[in-house]
Amino acid sequence: MANDADLVAEIEILGTKLQAARASIAKRFIGQERVVDLTLTALVCGGHAVLIGLPGMGKTMLVDTLSTVMGLNGNRIQFTPDLMPADILGSEVLETAPDGSRAFRFLEGPIFCQLLMADEINRASPRTQSALLQAMQEKEVTIAGEHRPLGAPFHVLATQNPIEQEGTYPLPEAQLDRFLVQIDVPYPDRDTERDILLATTGTAMAEATPEFTAAELIAAQTLLRRMPVGDAIVDMILNLVRACRPDDATAPAFIRDNVSWGPGPRASQSLMLAVRAQALLEGRLAPSPDDVRAMAAPVLTHRMALSFAARARGENLPALIAQAADQATKSVAAA
Repeated sequence: MANDADLVAEIEILGTKLQAARASIAKRFIGQERVVDLTLTALVCGGHAVLIGLPGMGKTMLVDTLSTVMGLNGNRIQFTPDLMPADILGSEVLETAPDGSRAFRFLEGPIFCQLLMADEINRASPRTQSALLQAMQEKEVTIAGEHRPLGAPFHVLATQNPIEQEGTYPLPEAQLDRFLVQIDVPYPDRDTERDILLATTGTAMAEATPEFTAAELIAAQTLLRRMPVGDAIVDMILNLVRACRPDDATAPAFIRDNVSWGPGPRASQSLMLAVRAQALLEGRLAPSPDDVRAMAAPVLTHRMALSFAARARGENLPALIAQAADQATKSVAAA
């Protein structure tokens, strides 16, 4: 019982710190509370996030603010069509010593940090995008046959322009699957835009304050995995993810008719972590069905693809996922 009481106390403290981090971010990134919550979710889960929205929506400011609030050493890479993998990872250079001897020395690229901002990631070629695959999954890179660990913790927060814009490349499915959540950054409403206008066109801007250190974030990521999750929530997650696979026997007709391929097991793992973080941000000690429904679209949308006919009909994945989540809730309740 003492251990359970200690766990509850630790979870409550973490929830309080996350809410303080949310408030600190809101000083600079005004409004868009859902966007802030999803980025915090990605970090406390130990994952990566891709933020999708038009230029000028504050995505870069959000990532920069997160670096300060979470106490992480951050670097930024502006992805362009001529960017090469070595520009991200680093390279070996041949140096000549004063005595005339020569030796190779490795120059670290910007990926050697704790929070990497991959700005406009879909403007680089697929070859360059692939340089992040090993880093995002294994938290290390292999250069000249040597494994080199990255920062601890290591997170990638990528920004992406809508794919319809000229000069962009779609991210490969394998890379999309490595992002824990996809975060859509919409236009702010009128009142929020007014607040942004007044706060950012004066002589000074509000400063965010650090709420975490790197060590505290790692401890939070470990604690999150100790949070209890009820069997009903586990079953709901499994039912939902499996229902989103069009070739699964449990997939409903609207999934089979509109989806060409669905999420793999990494989606279930990501959803299990994300619902815990969602519960923490809402001030609860364990996730509920509402948390599963709230996190379903951010976790699953980028891991699925509409069929050609569904795109022609104007279907959208978040609506289909929400419908599948409702069915998963009912099936668990009936059981």
